[in-house]
Amino acid sequence: MTAPEKLRVAVIGAGAAGLCAARHISAQPEAFAPPVVFEASSRIGGTWVYTEETGQGPDGLPIHSSMYRDLRTNLPKEVMAFPDFPFDPSLPSFLPHGDVLAYLEQYAEHFCLQQHVRLRWRVDAVCPSQGGWDVTASWVQDQQVQTTEHFDAIFICSGHYSDPFMPSIPGLGTFSGQLLHSHEYRSPEPFAGCAVVLLGAGPSGVDLALQLAPVARQVTLSHQQPPLAGLPETVLQAPPVAAVAGDMVQFSNGTKQRAEVLLLCTGYRYHFPFLAPACLGLQLTEQAVLPLYQHLLPPRCPKLFFIGLCQQVCPFPLFHCQLRFCLAVLQGTCPLPPPADMQAAAEEELQQHLAKEGSLKHLHRLGERQWGYCQELAQLAGFEPLPPVLKELNAAVQTSRAQNISTYRSLNYRVLSANNWELVGAAGDG
Repeated sequence: MTAPEKLRVAVIGAGAAGLCAARHISAQPEAFAPPVVFEASSRIGGTWVYTEETGQGPDGLPIHSSMYRDLRTNLPKEVMAFPDFPFDPSLPSFLPHGDVLAYLEQYAEHFCLQQHVRLRWRVDAVCPSQGGWDVTASWVQDQQVQTTEHFDAIFICSGHYSDPFMPSIPGLGTFSGQLLHSHEYRSPEPFAGCAVVLLGAGPSGVDLALQLAPVARQVTLSHQQPPLAGLPETVLQAPPVAAVAGDMVQFSNGTKQRAEVLLLCTGYRYHFPFLAPACLGLQLTEQAVLPLYQHLLPPRCPKLFFIGLCQQVCPFPLFHCQLRFCLAVLQGTCPLPPPADMQAAAEEELQQHLAKEGSLKHLHRLGERQWGYCQELAQLAGFEPLPPVLKELNAAVQTSRAQNISTYRSLNYRVLSANNWELVGAAGDG
């Protein structure tokens, strides 16, 4: 009896999700051929690779990373790590971006992943073919050099923090000052002495308000949440922007304010230019990919996987669970429901979301639901679930953040067991 042929898998992107995919595929050589990871940039790390450049890079490609110089994580390393590869315990809980990139490089070295990565190869097209997929990629340094290869399955790990979402605001195009998206922000110094209005109070909006407060003449954070606790007194909070005319910004309560800088912290679009959605039974919008079973796979194409679409999650543990589930599906140890049932499940989730939210926005936002989601994936695929301490510690950090958004990152934590953690004092304590 001949052994079954090993499955050949292509991975698009060598950021955290792509490296996690390569790690788990290469760990099962009895079922999978060595993975092929396509990465358009010159190094691994994805969005965690910091560059001062914005716009277009020397290679002619758009700058992928939205990392800014002084970014520190808004999650502690204790809930950020891949379950099988902890961070160095001597590091503080909330890390500069450089430490996260170093962690990913160490992860790649530990699991010998670099050999699977094809740097400077951009995927141009993914097309269904003969029960699998044809992947066409071009060499970034000479795009006349192109290759098309056949794979049994595709993992899309290209991230969703590189293509800015620009809100539709009346008069925005008439703004007479500097208009930019947080994707282009790198440091506060260029905004010294300016009146800055930031749109959006997600992690980047709040972070940039904190960074700009010491140097800008005036900082206004425009958002629709309840007032945030712990912002410097010099940071004004205002309702959403309703209109712009010249240098005048009008808020939804009718008040107006002059601004020299409008900084849009309005999030990012889903963008997969290498996919032809019609042949996949997919609808790709700026705000969602649908229909997807378990936020992962199109019911009509069960060997195409979107890793890491979900928002408001602890990303690395989520990637780990999604990938373990997908590989179990490919191996046949986790049978999928019939396509019609997967379609119905995705449709039901969509309708529930639309009834609650009224639009596709945040369809993939999990938040607190991430823990039940990861637990379900583990149960279906038969791998060890995430330890409960991650959920408990994450909840404690969110509470601390809500109490004082300026100081929560001064705290340090330690995981004691699968169920317990402790606070070990503020950063810099002796």
